[in-house]
Amino acid sequence: MKRNNPASRLSPSRLVASISRTLLGLVFVFSGAVKAIDPLGTVYKIEDYLKAFGGFFTELLPLAEVAAWGLIILELLLGVCMLLNIRTQWTSWLALLFYLVMTPLTLYIALTNPVSDCGCFGDAVVLTNWQTFWKNVVLILLAILLVACRKHTRQLWSNWMELVLVVLTIVVAVAFMTWTRLHLPIKDFRPYKIGNHLPTLMEYPEDAEPDQYDISFVYAKDGVEQTFTLENYPKGDSTWTFVRQDSRLIKKGYEPPIHDLEILNADYEDLTWDILESEEPVTLVVMYDLAKADKSQIAKVEALANNVELSLNDSELSLNHFYILTGSGTDEIINFSLEYPALSDYICTCDPVTLKTIVRANPGAIVLQNGIVIDKYNLRNRD
Repeated sequence: MKRNNPASRLSPSRLVASISRTLLGLVFVFSGAVKAIDPLGTVYKIEDYLKAFGGFFTELLPLAEVAAWGLIILELLLGVCMLLNIRTQWTSWLALLFYLVMTPLTLYIALTNPVSDCGCFGDAVVLTNWQTFWKNVVLILLAILLVACRKHTRQLWSNWMELVLVVLTIVVAVAFMTWTRLHLPIKDFRPYKIGNHLPTLMEYPEDAEPDQYDISFVYAKDGVEQTFTLENYPKGDSTWTFVRQDSRLIKKGYEPPIHDLEILNADYEDLTWDILESEEPVTLVVMYDLAKADKSQIAKVEALANNVELSLNDSELSLNHFYILTGSGTDEIINFSLEYPALSDYICTCDPVTLKTIVRANPGAIVLQNGIVIDKYNLRNRD
């Protein structure tokens, strides 16, 4: 009797389906996992998009967290199903639909550049908008191949086992994201992680390449406007009237990991380097939005301020070692100061995007000494 050779059953279509399924599954799992580590970062990114698009989209801001969690769970579920070959004939169509939506969207984002990076891999792997688009072009081609060859995949699990794996994936994802949301990401991919020396991350190397701009000048003559370059503009010709100068970024230069850290006190004095160069520990409580801050944690902020003062044994130095950083406007700061007068003298302002990057909590705290991050925590986790 002729024995079947298992290798002979691996047809080209099945091989294509297997490769496409595996690659797509790995991308989905990786993308979902790095977002699940830092779900609040995905919320912030979606909020950035909604604000950049403006109009009707700003009304969807309250749904940003729901959208973030839904996206993460969808990516993890698609990835696990593909890697374990669960209902591949269904998931292949879902993957194709996913990229039919995302690919045109990322093309629009690449062309209009509403935000600097897509956040598709969180902060673990930062891609430019054009890199994201071309990545999606490759992935949609894989999804098309998988759909075309989907009938050549075989079911490996029983129906009830598939259901168990799907439910288990969702439960584990939700539980893990809930834990990281209530605490801090278990892996910090941002420049403000514990152990980093912030002044080093703010430096520009001597050979750093600057931004390159295409500069043009618009002049008018006899009611007609004309555009000139730096080489041929009508310098000294009084018959032309200067209208405006236009500049277009054609090549992004070097940008240090930390480039927007500026801490100002109530008198608009820059305290950034006083804090970074302090030889004593400096505690910074981050409340990027005072209105959205967890008010149940304010008592801990007050206690932390008192503890810093007591540890220094010198009340005159206390304000140099404890600050509350916020990106809120003047009205919100005034209202907060009236409600919590004991904290009013500690409030400083900083860019809210920077504060969201420093610590994924509102309020959260970061402790610096000699410019080094020596501790970081969510106030919820401190007694």
